[in-house]
Amino acid sequence: MSLTTSRFLHAIALLSVLAVAFALVSQHVFDMPPCAWCVLQRLIYLGIAAVCWVGAGLARPLPLAPRVTALLAALLAGAGVLSAWYQYTVASNMFSCDLTFADRFIAASGLDAALPAVFGIYASCMDARVELFGLEYALWSLGLFAVLLILGLVTLRAGVYKRKQVS
Repeated sequence: MSLTTSRFLHAIALLSVLAVAFALVSQHVFDMPPCAWCVLQRLIYLGIAAVCWVGAGLARPLPLAPRVTALLAALLAGAGVLSAWYQYTVASNMFSCDLTFADRFIAASGLDAALPAVFGIYASCMDARVELFGLEYALWSLGLFAVLLILGLVTLRAGVYKRKQVS
């Protein structure tokens, strides 16, 4: 694995963890309770971070791991873009997030009961509409997921280019 690929994977993971940390500070310090779609996006961010760090750790024994990792991170980030877009355009205009995909998924996973401080759903999507510097949180999240998607594709491209160069 090239140094560039390793740095990209670590950067993607770190940005993802920082997004969740920011959300938790918003929730627990500034009393901004999350909705089901917010919580689903936290799970996606943590999934991206886990995939990137596992992939970076497996790079030596499995040379293909960074490329697969970058692809998985990009796919998860794409799912995050869709999630944030749905939250902004549809869910935030609904009186209740009950029975939406995010609500059913988080409830079925048991994460809301196991780790309520991180994955507890405490607001409806309409109530969770909060702006930061004039933009809704959902749009900030969408933007970060788009950045992570691009970084994942750049990392994938760097891994493919490095592999062709070595061959």
